[in-house]
Amino acid sequence: MQLTNVLDLSRAQFAMTAIFHILWPILTISLSAFLVLVEALWLRTGNHAYYRQARFWGKLLVLNFAVGVVSGIPMEFQFGTNWAGFSRYSGQFFGNILGFEGAMAFMLEAGFIGVMMLGWGRVPRGVHLFATSMVALGSSISAFWIMVANSWMQTPAGVTVENGKIVVTDYAAAIFNPDMVWGVTHMWLAAIETGMFVIAGISAWNLFRRRNVEFFAHSFRIVLLILVFVAPIQIWLGDSSGGSVFRTQPAKGAAIEGHWVTNAPGTAASWSLLAWPNQKTQSNDWSLEVPGMLSMLATHTLHGEVKGLKDFAPADQPPMLPLLYYAFRVMAGIGFLFMVLALWSAYVFRKTRGNLEQLLAQRKLLLAWVLCIPLPYVAVEAGWIVREVGRQPWVVYGLLRTRDAVSTVAASSVTLSMAMFFAFYVVLLITFFVLARNWLRAGPDPSPTPPSTIEADVAATVTEY
Repeated sequence: MQLTNVLDLSRAQFAMTAIFHILWPILTISLSAFLVLVEALWLRTGNHAYYRQARFWGKLLVLNFAVGVVSGIPMEFQFGTNWAGFSRYSGQFFGNILGFEGAMAFMLEAGFIGVMMLGWGRVPRGVHLFATSMVALGSSISAFWIMVANSWMQTPAGVTVENGKIVVTDYAAAIFNPDMVWGVTHMWLAAIETGMFVIAGISAWNLFRRRNVEFFAHSFRIVLLILVFVAPIQIWLGDSSGGSVFRTQPAKGAAIEGHWVTNAPGTAASWSLLAWPNQKTQSNDWSLEVPGMLSMLATHTLHGEVKGLKDFAPADQPPMLPLLYYAFRVMAGIGFLFMVLALWSAYVFRKTRGNLEQLLAQRKLLLAWVLCIPLPYVAVEAGWIVREVGRQPWVVYGLLRTRDAVSTVAASSVTLSMAMFFAFYVVLLITFFVLARNWLRAGPDPSPTPPSTIEADVAATVTEY
């Protein structure tokens, strides 16, 4: 009974730290990419409006980056304190991947973010763009390695088990495991989408209140152009990722769709639009179904076989089925909403033909963007619930059960550390919102002229020599 308590507490603690931490790197990835874009446009066109965009949104990036770094530290320690069984079992691969992330990604970000923020007027503009690009590259490399590690836990490959431990036999196969491509791309675009909706939402709020309208109309147009392309691609990636789940993790696929009985050959599996899965009765208490639709969604064929949850022993079925089922629908629903909103807004922009007053008159549209600010975070968190809860009862799918991965520590120790982490995260969150509010109130720098750089001084020095 003690082990069960430790297992549940350790899972709850890791869920809490992961849910909080993921809020920050996704915005770092997208904001840094946005800054590279606007800074490059500034250097290419000489339009100082792009420079002002870089300076304003760069402050949010630094604030977000700081909280992300601090909030991620407890997660790293938990692999040793709470999940010693997992660390011993898979350390040869998982530990290496986390090492790659720290050495290749975090050090790159940390090394150049100071130049990016403090180098204005101190380094040549090309060097500054290079520093910004390295921050963006580092954040994306970080996402790549983290998703490689997580994808390997979903679809382990390139390893054998010897003496109760993982031994890597093919690093390429382990890194490029079946889930990797879909996991990395889907997560990276989710991060891009998150940042673009945050920028658009903040811009819409200022337009709604008629503050710095030219500046925020400019940022709104930039991100809208990005989202018109990103939102539909993200839906396609989500569909493709779902198809991969049904092939590689059929129990998870069945769980997220409340599908209990495998369809017979020559018949199509029905899709439940809404239902209430009941693990005790091994059925749905109620279900609103679309006949034959699940085969099309899962296999892209009319009569594709979709394994039902009853094909798996109850001990091998994912837990918390209603949470899993509705988290998936929340994620997918928000994705479709984003596409509709982006396309609708693009139509309105084209109709207004760049007339600022006509744009400001679209009060409902602007308010819709403001209300959407938290939704990408909700979608990302729901997606991680689907990804992680759906993998249970395995921590390494099909190889290591979660109950065998937990450390043998006192439940009271886990409870105390979780309470401390919670209090610490509350302080971090309050601090962030106070500083972010001050940043928003200050608004963009009204000066359109960039500071002088050392380029002239360097040229003069070279001439003297």
